[in-house]
Amino acid sequence: MSAFLKCELPGLFVTGTDTGVGKTWVSAQIVGALVRRGTRAGVIKPVASGIDPACPLPWDSDAAILLDAAGCATPYPASFVDRVNPIRLTAPLAPPVAARLEGFSLTYPYVCERLQRSLDEWTPGSDLMLVEGVGGLLCPLAERRTVADLAADLDFPLIIVARRGLGTLNHTLLTLEAARMRGLRVAGVILNGAVPTADPLAEQTNAEELARWLDREPILAEVPCNPSLETVSRVFDAVNWGSLSERSRMTHAGT
Repeated sequence: MSAFLKCELPGLFVTGTDTGVGKTWVSAQIVGALVRRGTRAGVIKPVASGIDPACPLPWDSDAAILLDAAGCATPYPASFVDRVNPIRLTAPLAPPVAARLEGFSLTYPYVCERLQRSLDEWTPGSDLMLVEGVGGLLCPLAERRTVADLAADLDFPLIIVARRGLGTLNHTLLTLEAARMRGLRVAGVILNGAVPTADPLAEQTNAEELARWLDREPILAEVPCNPSLETVSRVFDAVNWGSLSERSRMTHAGT
């Protein structure tokens, strides 16, 4: 972990192959599975864009979804909103672009400072941290820095969320290649039906073909579009998320 960031807890970093692949929904399901196992999970989305300043926490915002998953009761105290989503930007654009439209430069040290504050606030009452990125792995996060830079500094294993359909193989393999080139640890891939089925044959064959190209990274789950609550619980409860971080750390240490 870099000099910018320190965390005593194990953790997972959720990223995606693109925007709109369902990272927040998947993050919430992972947190829900952890809670059902009795694991106290801290949740942070350091930066979010497309947030209306007049309504900083709409019911369908990423922060609200993550707070609900962690079992936080409504109405949410302002301190909890800042803890989960410390940097909120108005325009639905890459964070440094949205920040420039608001008249300031979003620097990487500032992002890390706000994230560190959230980590420190969550740590005393948590067993595991879950941090969610914005956009894809190489999405600009701050001036001259990407989500991958933050993932590297946190050094939490990646959960890569990919949509199901045509283009999934390319997007997923590109994300994995970028992660490997930066020495990031990958806990696994989740194929998520974020949108209604458009390419049924592609969706049916994504997992099998992708598995042929993966090295050590498992496909942790495959979720259809609009799954039932029973399906969601079954799929996410089948993965031991709490131990995934520790196993990845041992594997990484031995390479």
